[in-house]
Amino acid sequence: MDETSQAIEMLLSVSRDGRQRLGTQIETQLRGAIREGRLRAGARVPSTRDLACQLGVSRRVVVEAYAQLAAEGYLTLRQGARPCVAETVRGRVLSSPGAGVPAATPRFDLRPRTPDVSAFPRSQWLRCLRDALRTMTNAEFGYGDPRGAEALRSALAEYLGRVRGVAAVPERMIITNGYSQGQGIVCRALAARGARRIGFENPSHPEQRRVAERAGLEIVPIAVDQAGVRLDELERADVDALVLTPAHQHPTGAVLTGERRRGLLTWLRRRDAIVIEDDYDAEYRYDRAAVGALHGLEPDRIVYAGSASKTLAPALRLGWLVVPARLLAAVTDEKDLADCGTASVEQHAFATFLARGELDRHLRRMRGRYRSRRDLLLDELARALPEATVRGVAAGLHATVELPEDYDEHAILDQARRRGVTLMTMRDFWIPPGTGAPTLLLGYAQIPIPAIPTAVLALTDAIRSTRQR
Repeated sequence: MDETSQAIEMLLSVSRDGRQRLGTQIETQLRGAIREGRLRAGARVPSTRDLACQLGVSRRVVVEAYAQLAAEGYLTLRQGARPCVAETVRGRVLSSPGAGVPAATPRFDLRPRTPDVSAFPRSQWLRCLRDALRTMTNAEFGYGDPRGAEALRSALAEYLGRVRGVAAVPERMIITNGYSQGQGIVCRALAARGARRIGFENPSHPEQRRVAERAGLEIVPIAVDQAGVRLDELERADVDALVLTPAHQHPTGAVLTGERRRGLLTWLRRRDAIVIEDDYDAEYRYDRAAVGALHGLEPDRIVYAGSASKTLAPALRLGWLVVPARLLAAVTDEKDLADCGTASVEQHAFATFLARGELDRHLRRMRGRYRSRRDLLLDELARALPEATVRGVAAGLHATVELPEDYDEHAILDQARRRGVTLMTMRDFWIPPGTGAPTLLLGYAQIPIPAIPTAVLALTDAIRSTRQR
């Protein structure tokens, strides 16, 4: 037994005469030890089997307690490795009772926001980062090309052409600080060239609409159905540009059909408009190969945009654009004015990461994990909430779950919050006065498999309570 295990044995005790369940007692004591700094970030904790033996309880009790603490972000659980205190608790220790108390962490975070960052391939990335520092020339430590490092633009052009069917050449690529910056500089370039109105799928991400508004463009909602953006509404919209998520519409989960794709391209050429193709979630399709990017069909009128935020981690702040020739100078200028270029060391590291096939390997691993979580989430929902209907295709990092009309999204959010469950609903994404059936957006990327059944039960209890009121 190592020193940490001995320390935890001294920290923990359970009482069968207590008012709390045995698992809750373990959770409470471990959570308190972590928050008060008695267990530091990275510290290993006993295996479930060892702790169960130490405390004289069943292993199932400890498994459920660890799963709960992992769901709250206090522990990191990896198959084949000892559980440990999560790195995310670093710096969150209370300095004194009542001083700087952090906001309560939800029991279950089902918001569709980020990938499983605990699975970030740290050792592989570190090797690529070291190689970048060792091989970069002195000149490459200067400001450089505002479009980004040529090494990364070349590596991305090869990758996107091979994996997504993008008609990419390094000369027309611009490296950005994530998707939002990329969309922002394209919108500003469009506005400077006389564009006034830009279409957005309805529903769509509100922050992306704010980016376009900041550029001086008027937002025009274009309805989405199960086949993607509605072309009849697009024809009537009188827009100069359109932001689109064709591979996996966010947040409905629809895929733009072949017929709609052909109609969209006809509209695009006739209108001589610009489409910003947000290739959102295209890497995560679980039942078949993902549809190819639109860009390869009309590279002179489509701006292709992607990022590493959902595939690796938002912290990298790496995104990319493939820009039509007629917009390249204007978008490059906007990028230069914005920040004089994205961090070069990280660009060279990512170029090496791509060239070595590390991104391909990481995505293969994560597809299996996310598919398992999605399958379990849907199985548990089908048992606990049979009246719910899952919409969209088997892809991405969240499930779109539609409820009967007599449910109230506001009440569900409130009741879920009371039970320690955070989630988002479709109302967060509608362009007013957009309406539709009450729909929950349930992210599964960050929740470990052992916690999913309990999370679904808590969510179902919250939903049922709104019907009883």
